[in-house]
Amino acid sequence: MSYVPERQRSEGLAKHGVRALSSAVLIGSVTAVMWVLEAVDYTMNGWLDRFGVQPRNVNDLPDIFTAPFMHGGFGHLMANTVPFLILGFIAAARGIAKFLAMSLIVVVVGGLGVWFTSSANTLGSSILIFGFFGYLVGRGIFERRLLDIGIAIAVVAVYGTMLFGVIPGEPGISWQGHLFGLIGGVLGAWFLRRS
Repeated sequence: MSYVPERQRSEGLAKHGVRALSSAVLIGSVTAVMWVLEAVDYTMNGWLDRFGVQPRNVNDLPDIFTAPFMHGGFGHLMANTVPFLILGFIAAARGIAKFLAMSLIVVVVGGLGVWFTSSANTLGSSILIFGFFGYLVGRGIFERRLLDIGIAIAVVAVYGTMLFGVIPGEPGISWQGHLFGLIGGVLGAWFLRRS
């Protein structure tokens, strides 16, 4: 049986506490920005919606970086806020640098997937939410550490039904954003895994 000195234990707990606080601040701040953007969009009669992904329009390709932070109304934003906060916090708590790199992978893979396959202007944080889901499950598969496996199981148990969102069919819902966001998250877990 090994012994960990009290000082080392305290430093480890403090490090985890700082990481959790940083994650909460980051995810909370991004969420606040999305709410402010939607409030501005509301006062401008939906003018910001033009920053969604316009399929196969080369001039609008940079909008893959803005689309995940725009929403088609407060109802859309409200539906996305809780899973964004929960899954985003858990993903960020595993490491801010990896979280930011993974989010970039998700935005690019999800945005390009939508850009190539969609038929309508697409926006919303669902691309990131599905990416966070894919990343957390992917970490459990690729990292094979007990903590990551436990997190993956819990995420699937609570949010597993959202996988139905990758099936085409429901009008006004971008299954492409869901599918390619999920793929981006799994790719992020693969590329950012421990060597």
